[in-house]
Amino acid sequence: MNVRFSVHFLIRLFLAILLIPGLVIAQPDTARFSFRRGLMGTQFTLTFFAPDSLTAYRVNSAVNARMDSLNQVMSDYMDGSEINRLSETSGQNRWVRVSPDLFAVLQKAKTIAQQSKGRFDPTIGPLSLLWRRAVRRGEFPSATVRRQAHRAVGYRYMLLDSVTRSVKLLRPGMRLDVGGIGQGFATDEAARLLRRLGVNAFVMDIGGDVLAGDGNWTVALDSAVITLHNAAITTSGDVYRHLDYRGRRYSHIMNPRSGLGLRHFVRVTVLAPDGYRADALTKVFSVARSWPFWWHKSRRLLRHFPGVKVLIVENKRGRLRKWQSAPFP
Repeated sequence: MNVRFSVHFLIRLFLAILLIPGLVIAQPDTARFSFRRGLMGTQFTLTFFAPDSLTAYRVNSAVNARMDSLNQVMSDYMDGSEINRLSETSGQNRWVRVSPDLFAVLQKAKTIAQQSKGRFDPTIGPLSLLWRRAVRRGEFPSATVRRQAHRAVGYRYMLLDSVTRSVKLLRPGMRLDVGGIGQGFATDEAARLLRRLGVNAFVMDIGGDVLAGDGNWTVALDSAVITLHNAAITTSGDVYRHLDYRGRRYSHIMNPRSGLGLRHFVRVTVLAPDGYRADALTKVFSVARSWPFWWHKSRRLLRHFPGVKVLIVENKRGRLRKWQSAPFP
């Protein structure tokens, strides 16, 4: 069987969100500093204003330490991460006390799962694991294997107790995956740290999840340029990542209900007050699409997410179809 995973790292065409220098009013007696590193399987760029280079390097080190600690908590790729240790307790009928960070991201993920009626699901791990194996081994998972994995998926089987900060995973074989919300959550946490350190004018980009603080930060989105101020923006689609199998293309964005990557290809951009919602809702609105009525579904879904704007573009047989909830700034 011929299964090919295509990753286009060289061209950020259509999907990319790019930061453009300029249009930020510097604070008195401050200079602009920018740092870049690999993180969470992608690139992390942090730009901010500080009074001197010593302060800037101290702030950057603190942010890096915070991001690394979150990666240790949330990464389902990392052996021994907290989320993987929690997944190992599934089906054991016991409550597991977790760290404040893990509980916070799971609580936000479950809330979005409930609001989206399962279009986003942090328990999708067994299915996403099958998808990774399909790419690595060149073997497309059979319907039987997918059904078996699907039995362990369902956000309703993840119970949260906010009093004891504990989690119970009801079904055996459950595996948590917060990859669809984790990067946005991490930028929110980094922003809180920056503000505690006295840095309010900043912008960060982790794999296309962009979050800006004070100031007017210029962001290029496709052919448009928007100004971002105390807000987050994320775009998802299949331009970089998709699976080609027997002449069919499957998006890296998975439908929790079918257990397969999406067969329709849309580009979804979400502008939100915070990073975690911008990150997760790109997946929600991608899954919600079902032509010719997807704009109605999107409009109904949007009522659950005040302060959020959505742009959906579909390329169907060479024809572009577009739906926009409201003009982007």
